[in-house]
Amino acid sequence: MRKTKYVALIPAFEPGESLPELLQKLRAADFACVVVDDGSGPAYREIFQRAEEYAAVLSYAYNRGKGHALKHGLAYIAENFQSEIVIVTLDSDGQHRAVDALRCCRRAEAEPGALVLGSRVQSAASPARSRLGNYLTRKLFWAATGCAVRDTQTGLRAFSARLLPWLLAISGERYEYEMNVLLAAARAKLPLIELDIVTIYIDNNAGSHFAVLRDSWLIYKELLKFSGVSLASFCLDYLLYGLFAALGGIWRLPLALAAANILARFLSCTFNFLMNRFFVFQAKGSLLAEAAQYYLLAALILAGNTLLLSLLVDVLGMNHYLAKLLTEISFFATSWLVQKKFIFSRPRYKTSPE
Repeated sequence: MRKTKYVALIPAFEPGESLPELLQKLRAADFACVVVDDGSGPAYREIFQRAEEYAAVLSYAYNRGKGHALKHGLAYIAENFQSEIVIVTLDSDGQHRAVDALRCCRRAEAEPGALVLGSRVQSAASPARSRLGNYLTRKLFWAATGCAVRDTQTGLRAFSARLLPWLLAISGERYEYEMNVLLAAARAKLPLIELDIVTIYIDNNAGSHFAVLRDSWLIYKELLKFSGVSLASFCLDYLLYGLFAALGGIWRLPLALAAANILARFLSCTFNFLMNRFFVFQAKGSLLAEAAQYYLLAALILAGNTLLLSLLVDVLGMNHYLAKLLTEISFFATSWLVQKKFIFSRPRYKTSPE
């Protein structure tokens, strides 16, 4: 096992001159360096040969994606370095500075159970594509997890080697892997620590290999799951409420409005529970325990929901369709927060065995 303190991991696909320059600076800062040639091909052999002066270079024949390259490098580090190290990942296009990598490593060393993110400070000088992409992903990430992260797309991330088994188990072969890591960290309640870093874009970020349509979909699909299920559940609840309210009016049933609201909510909640458990959060806990917690939450919210609905319709004389819409909006945030934090939450990741 190699003895060192900090290890820099750089996935590289068709890199430019910035790669050997970055490696030289990292070595001067006492980093051990690992570079993964993600199938760049013979045209880039000379650059990787120069990189070998400063780093261990791992290569394979075909491009497999950034996520695959990161996990390939992490597996190599797990096998070839001692366990008490700190690892930092950097991009190969010159966006990251050795001094910022060192700052992130020192913070991760001080808090070995955390994932430290080097967050770029965006400005009007940053490429519009990068500013827009980061704005959308951080808003969707917040909506899906309740965690506010300023730069969800940063490739500068530092962490203790204790997290290697966990990181290697996360799915994703291309750019979605880094987003999946953040989602998994939020679910496992890992601290996400952000340090401001200098933003560097060379030639308006022309060296990026991010495929806008393909890679955006891979990233956003995970974040859109919760929003889609929530919307579908709301629509089902609203449609069933309208149907049952209409039938209750035709049949002149007592307490027809309250009964319509309760029955619609029970059916839509069952749909929401099953979709959230198996599709969105992919929870691994006891089905019966999660169902009991979920329906207790649903019952409490339904009681408040029904009281508010009756107040708006019977006391204030509001149209019952508009009243239903307002009550659902009022209770949505509470329902989502409790589900995310308590019912479908995953156990906190332990950085050392018990």
